[in-house]
Amino acid sequence: MSLSESCESVSQKRTLSSLLAGRVVKRPRQGDGERLQEAVLQLLEQEQDLLSLLREAENPNPLNHFSAESGESEQAVSQGIPSTIAGSLLVCELRRQATQLGVPLAAMSVKMVLERLTDITETQEVKEDKRRAILTSSQRVQLCALLESCRELQSHGAICPQLLWQEYRRDQRRPKLDVVYHLHLCNILTLKDILESDEGVRSWLVSQLKALCSWTPPQGEKEAKQVQQKVLSTVVGVLVGTGFQSRQEAAASQRRRSSLLCCSVMDDMLFWLLDTGDNSSTQQSAGSGAELWCQLFDASLCEVSASSEALQLFFTHSLTQTLTYKPRLTVSDAITLQNEWTFAKSNRLLTSLFRKLAVIFSVEQLLRHLQQVLETHEVNWKHVLCFISTLLVYNPRAQPSLRELLSRLLSSAFEGYDLENMITAFLLARQGALEGPAIFPSYSDWFKVSFGGGGVYHATSKKSLVFLLKFLSDLVPFEPPQYLKVHLLHPPYVPVKHRSLLMEYVSLAKTRLADLKESVEEMGLYGDVSGAAGAAAQPQCQAVQDVEKAISLFESTGRISATVMEASIFRRPYFLTRFLPALLKPRVLPVKADAWMSFIEALKKADKVPAAQFSSYVESCKRLRQQKRSVVDADAHDDPCQVLQFQLQELRQLVADGNEGETSAQLSRISHTLNVILPGHPDDLAGQKVIKLQTDTPQLPELHIKVVDMILRNFCQCTLDSSGANPPNKQNLWASAYVSTLLGNPQLLSSLLQRLWHLFHHQAPSLSAAHLLGLAAFVVHLHASVSHSPLAQMAPPLRAEPVPVAEALCSALVCNTNASMLFCVRFCVAAVCYGICRGDSLPQQPQQDYILSSLYKKLLYLIPRLLPEARRTLEDGPVGEHWEENNLRVWNSSTDTNSSWRKTACSLWRHPVFRQLQHLPQYQLLFTEWLSHELRVQRSEDALSDPERLEYQQWACLELYLPQPEEQGGCGGDMKRLCSHLLNAVMEQQLSEKSLGRLDVLHTGSCLPDILCRLQELVCEMELTSLSGTGQTHVCDFLFELASQRFSASESVNSQLSLQHTLDTWNRVLLALPSVSFIKVKTEGSRVTLDCDKLIQHVNQHQRKMCLPVGLLSFHLTSHFLRGVLCASLRCGRSGENFNKAWSQISIHCPLLLLSTAYWWERLSRIAVSLWSRLCDGETLPEQLQLLSDSQNWTCSLKKGQLLQIPSAPALVVAASLYSSWRGCAEDEQDLRAALNMLRTERDYREVLVLLLFLCVNSYLLALLYPQERSHQTSRSLCTQVLTVLVDSLDSDWLLIFKANEKCVVTMVTSAEFTRLMPWAFFSLLQQQRAELLHKVLCCPGFLNIAVSCYISLLQLCLDGHTPALITELPDSQTEEPSQILSQAKLFVLRAISQTSPTSLSSRQLSQLESQCAGLDPEVAAALSMHLDPHRLSPEMDFL
Repeated sequence: MSLSESCESVSQKRTLSSLLAGRVVKRPRQGDGERLQEAVLQLLEQEQDLLSLLREAENPNPLNHFSAESGESEQAVSQGIPSTIAGSLLVCELRRQATQLGVPLAAMSVKMVLERLTDITETQEVKEDKRRAILTSSQRVQLCALLESCRELQSHGAICPQLLWQEYRRDQRRPKLDVVYHLHLCNILTLKDILESDEGVRSWLVSQLKALCSWTPPQGEKEAKQVQQKVLSTVVGVLVGTGFQSRQEAAASQRRRSSLLCCSVMDDMLFWLLDTGDNSSTQQSAGSGAELWCQLFDASLCEVSASSEALQLFFTHSLTQTLTYKPRLTVSDAITLQNEWTFAKSNRLLTSLFRKLAVIFSVEQLLRHLQQVLETHEVNWKHVLCFISTLLVYNPRAQPSLRELLSRLLSSAFEGYDLENMITAFLLARQGALEGPAIFPSYSDWFKVSFGGGGVYHATSKKSLVFLLKFLSDLVPFEPPQYLKVHLLHPPYVPVKHRSLLMEYVSLAKTRLADLKESVEEMGLYGDVSGAAGAAAQPQCQAVQDVEKAISLFESTGRISATVMEASIFRRPYFLTRFLPALLKPRVLPVKADAWMSFIEALKKADKVPAAQFSSYVESCKRLRQQKRSVVDADAHDDPCQVLQFQLQELRQLVADGNEGETSAQLSRISHTLNVILPGHPDDLAGQKVIKLQTDTPQLPELHIKVVDMILRNFCQCTLDSSGANPPNKQNLWASAYVSTLLGNPQLLSSLLQRLWHLFHHQAPSLSAAHLLGLAAFVVHLHASVSHSPLAQMAPPLRAEPVPVAEALCSALVCNTNASMLFCVRFCVAAVCYGICRGDSLPQQPQQDYILSSLYKKLLYLIPRLLPEARRTLEDGPVGEHWEENNLRVWNSSTDTNSSWRKTACSLWRHPVFRQLQHLPQYQLLFTEWLSHELRVQRSEDALSDPERLEYQQWACLELYLPQPEEQGGCGGDMKRLCSHLLNAVMEQQLSEKSLGRLDVLHTGSCLPDILCRLQELVCEMELTSLSGTGQTHVCDFLFELASQRFSASESVNSQLSLQHTLDTWNRVLLALPSVSFIKVKTEGSRVTLDCDKLIQHVNQHQRKMCLPVGLLSFHLTSHFLRGVLCASLRCGRSGENFNKAWSQISIHCPLLLLSTAYWWERLSRIAVSLWSRLCDGETLPEQLQLLSDSQNWTCSLKKGQLLQIPSAPALVVAASLYSSWRGCAEDEQDLRAALNMLRTERDYREVLVLLLFLCVNSYLLALLYPQERSHQTSRSLCTQVLTVLVDSLDSDWLLIFKANEKCVVTMVTSAEFTRLMPWAFFSLLQQQRAELLHKVLCCPGFLNIAVSCYISLLQLCLDGHTPALITELPDSQTEEPSQILSQAKLFVLRAISQTSPTSLSSRQLSQLESQCAGLDPEVAAALSMHLDPHRLSPEMDFL
């Protein structure tokens, strides 16, 4: 067989590659190479198909179709066929055929490659799916092999890439980007070369890019998605690198042309993206192709093919093109439509584009470029304002930079009177305000700061003022009404002399509001006008807000605000048609008047509520109560709630991923949804508005509870997710942004606080550890946001002033039972651990912003109380030493479910940061605060047993606070200061309980007895140290000084009730302390005496004013003082003598104590005698005590009808004994009259009778004032009997008790207020006597003088309004009113004047009486002159 025949035969059975592969395995022999070459050439000279040859050269594994071949074949495949051999063979054949055909080799090669390319790309599969933009996987493999062969041809110079592209473009009007990408990737023909050589590239490249972006790979083709992304990113990288090279690189004309071409292509794609976004039906939807193109604006995708400089040029250019694309909207359009261009309402495609373009620049660079674009281009205002919103939402540092830009724009505007800068500043400020107070200050705040003060831009000249007002006037036709209202409520600063200019604008703005049917009269009273998104507030909503603000101010000040009073006069239409209907909305009235009812009542008293309207309101409220229906907010929009729930789920995923920018954007969308569900005004929080927090049972609408629970649950979940991955100091600012978003909705915030209060105060045990951690973090961030959050006013008010919301919530954490203490310590440990770790992540912000002082102080109280090991003194370690490890350890302990709260609390207690915080004043738990906590603990439910509590309290008092310096809240080693704190705390506790109506606290088991025991221990210790002669202040002086300070503070309140409460509380404390502590034992040389000056001063100044019954100390108080004097006298050498001296001093200077002792002596005698006998071994009673016993015995004998020698005791003692004996037996009038008649004949008894009458009159006056407690008949009968005896004995000394001087016994026994009411008792008593007795009374010397003086005093009392408010029922069942008493007293005085002899008064006395009456009652003065000195009225009478 010939060679040709053999070749032909072989060619029919085996391919060239298999033939070559089969021969590779044989061992070469000498001469084989030459023979092989000759055989190959002969073979190729046969009719070999070039395409088949090219396919075989492309196939790297031709044996893959013959998997059953022998192992030798597989070995041959593994060794491979060198591509250079295949390339050489192809080149040889191509050259041979090109020579035969007479065409260039390059042309022949191009023709062969294009035919093969067509064969690859135009398969049946591609023809069926014409929309497919990417080759299939098998096509890509064949294409890569083809291009590899092309590279071999190119290396042999057998193909021209430019010719290949020209021929390919002739066949393909729109080349596939996939083919172009592979040409570029294989470096056969780069995309840059195509851009420079192909003049029509723009005609197909843009359309192919759009098609490729819009194509969606079939499901399951992940490789196609990757190839799509690679193709696009490669093309974009080349376009950016070529089109935005530096000026030096683009100097050549060809490069300049390609650079412009690339810019044009990128601009076309950008405009396509923007058009797609504008044409989308909703702000969320957009074309998938445009979204894919937007994702390509990424520095990491472009930086491979483009330099950083080119990238910055490209992003700057794209931002400029976006801001200036289709500038069809005018400034007036922007002013009108701006509310619809907020971040939440903008298309997400546009906001994503802005975010991508801004990522490589700083905020300052972006705003500087924006200012440059605004100054040099016509802009698309929608895009500009959307860019500002996106920048503010995604970048927390944008707010101060934008405020600086606004300041520069305003300065430039007023310097050059530039309207463009002016309108730009207003639009940008309003856009920022539209995003809510968590993002940017409200428009009203910005306007007030920029134009409301004396140092603002326009305050320098009249020209600047005219410029501003003209600018505002030009805006009026286009302004939304809410901005006009801001300008009217907060007008720009205008000097007085230019006030007329402002009034022109005001008139124009009001006219515009009237045209918009936004009446000026319906503007709010307090300036909470929305300059924010959406339409202006409805008048009804604004009126409700005004009512709530007015009630809040009324509750805090007790007065109707001036704004309401002015509105009732100057804005009467709004007041009557809006404000009052909102105020008088019918509701079920509470049993006890609340602030709302009190405010209505105050307006009614001020004649601001029409009677008919008030009556209708009352009737409507009654009908509601009868129907027993509650007004419940039934607003339950399911769709917005479902949207919110979905958004919160997305937010949780974003927080877990740590995507800060997307988290901020999602929060902005959540804020928009919340404003839809719970409509509110973003300007509502301007100026620290006060939110009312109901601390009693909250009645939230069902919708509010649902929304609040969703938010709290989501925040707790986000906290757990983020904390599981990183500690707080490694997390981003998602939590702060979350809380700031919630602060932007006042209605939501109010419901949120209400719900949290209820959870903490009533449902604390039901909260899990996850809830506890999340809510603790929430409260921490509320505290960190205090600078832009409102205040909370608790109702009923636990504190007088509004407090930050976090502090208000902390007050819900009580520590009075075991369960509440455990929850409180766990919550506070979680919050402080979170705050310590979170504060380390922001070095520029003080760590204290994240640690609430109130929670920290609760830990200072609870941890030592519950953990005795924490009471040991710890040294404060340096904070910088291993601080990160300490933070991580304490945080891990707080989040570890297997760790107990005790372990976490101990770890936190030893933390250096925790220890060092105690050196800051706001974090120090003062002794007074410790006492307040301890006094609230209920002993029966305390976590400590009685011995444990005793041990803890003694440690706190003596080991912790006694040696602790005063500047750290301790006592500085001063025992007196320690006692004073204890005493003041006990009194404050009891006073607060009395004011709240909880008088049974002592019976509910509070720790008040324990604290009193500590006080008793310390007082006894002080008493012993004072006796040892250490030179310290005596405990008596110390105690009475404290009491005096308390009474002075109560008197400053100017409330009798407050003073009475203070006295009652002090007396309870006084009775709990040792009686001897109130008597001072004074040593003068060798003499030891008693000093009762402090006791006397205390009784006269304080006890006398408020004791009840008047003029009489209580039995227990009298007994305590008497026992104190008795016990103290034993410390002297001669106890009986010293007691007599001390009691004599008391008798002279303190008649109230003497009177009380005599009154109670029947009961006191047993105590005193027993005590004296026990202490003095049977010594006889002291003389002063014996006189008291003698007086008591004498009274008993007199009662039996035996008149003995009157004892030598003071008359007041005898009178008190008589009064005490006969007061309860007044019904036995005959025995009383007989006993008094026995005394009438004796001159020595008249002083006793006068004092007895004084005591009876006191009792009678008390019965007039307190009829429910006193027997009016009994008191009057006693007075009548004693008065009859005194009048019959012709003794007029009894009149002096009604006109007593300051040093009289009468004034030293009763209070000044009671003494002023004696004229009342005088006339009330005399007018009820028999005519016979009254006649005798009129005949008493000096009676008229006393009667006229009492009448003048009574008249003055009535004029001053000091008459008693109580009504006394007389025996005849008639009601005795003050006016009736006064008129009857006047008739009585006139009758007395007419029946009195003219000679009964001297001319001097007459003149004095006339002068007293002339100014108050001329009729009485004339009567005095007419009847007692008739000659002075008519001088002619003497002549006649």
